[in-house]
Amino acid sequence: MNKEIINPPGVYEHPAFARVVTIQNPGKLIFIAGQTPSDENYDPVAPGDYRAQYIKVMDNLGIQLAAAGASWDDVVFRRIFVLDVDAYIRMIRSPGLPVYYTPGRMPPSTTVGVTRLSKPEFLIEIDLMAVVG
Repeated sequence: MNKEIINPPGVYEHPAFARVVTIQNPGKLIFIAGQTPSDENYDPVAPGDYRAQYIKVMDNLGIQLAAAGASWDDVVFRRIFVLDVDAYIRMIRSPGLPVYYTPGRMPPSTTVGVTRLSKPEFLIEIDLMAVVG
């Protein structure tokens, strides 16, 4: 089994956990840590704005998938943590939101309402699991 830890450029390198872990034997399993709406310095992006925070989280996850040799179509599970489930559902159903997954290829997903994330300004956090090869 080959295990690789990846902290790709362009995403804050957290001191307490790796961003991405891949395991290859013979396929490659990819586990991506919870991504918050943060910049490269772990500063919150767009406080109070679910839409902008979601887009930042998804863009950062896209960087991490690419760094592990994967795409959105390789995602096999996602877990979403939000402070306000109703606000998240309204945002996710709003017109004009970027599409990250191929229609008909959405992964299984769990959305969990929480009372707080790692910084009070964060409204959303998403982690992913993907498989390639």
